Amino acid sequence: MQIYLDTGNVKEIREAASLGILDGVTTNPSLVSREGREFKDLLLEICQIVDGPVSAEVVSVEAEAMVKEGRALAKLHPNIVVKCPLIPEGLKATKQLASEGIRVNVTLCFTPTQALLAAKAGAWCVSPFIGRLDDVSSHGMGLIRQILTIFRQYQFSTQVLVASVRHPQHVVEAALAGGHICTMPFSVFQQLVKHPLTDIGLKKFLADWEAHHMSNPAEIQSV
Repeated sequence: MQIYLDTGNVKEIREAASLGILDGVTTNPSLVSREGREFKDLLLEICQIVDGPVSAEVVSVEAEAMVKEGRALAKLHPNIVVKCPLIPEGLKATKQLASEGIRVNVTLCFTPTQALLAAKAGAWCVSPFIGRLDDVSSHGMGLIRQILTIFRQYQFSTQVLVASVRHPQHVVEAALAGGHICTMPFSVFQQLVKHPLTDIGLKKFLADWEAHHMSNPAEIQSV
């Protein structure tokens, strides 16, 4: 499963990318607006940091305008994936952009039928928002499993990008279900590697090493 960061914050992206395991980035108008920067400049900087797909969302609600925006975004950098909302006009725009070879991330997906239509329109990926479904007492991860079953049944190439991730357990369940991509806030990304027993174990190992005055392995010279 590919791991994306869902943010527009360059500092967070740099830190996550430094681990060498970040596959891509997703942004949206809300995330970008928090940064107070020119959209184009921000996207180009992100593309310089991450050698992978970077989703950039259109803000128009009519197909013709979405297509125009999408073309402009796609020209900025080869890594740009255009995000279109899962509304009728968004499906029209997705069909047109996909026919031009532009990758489209169809976002704000909340039902299996929406995902099916996105795949039929030629979406490169579809983004079901599991956390928002959980918020209204629906089963977000159940939606992921339904979409994956449908896509496998009809051999759609559209990838399932698990979005609106709220905690590490969402990431675990997405991986178990076979989600292709999981995007998450930086705070959740940080939690993936954390465990108190890891910290306790490391502290004990180092304390025992120091207690016996062992030399640093980097100082050991070969014979």
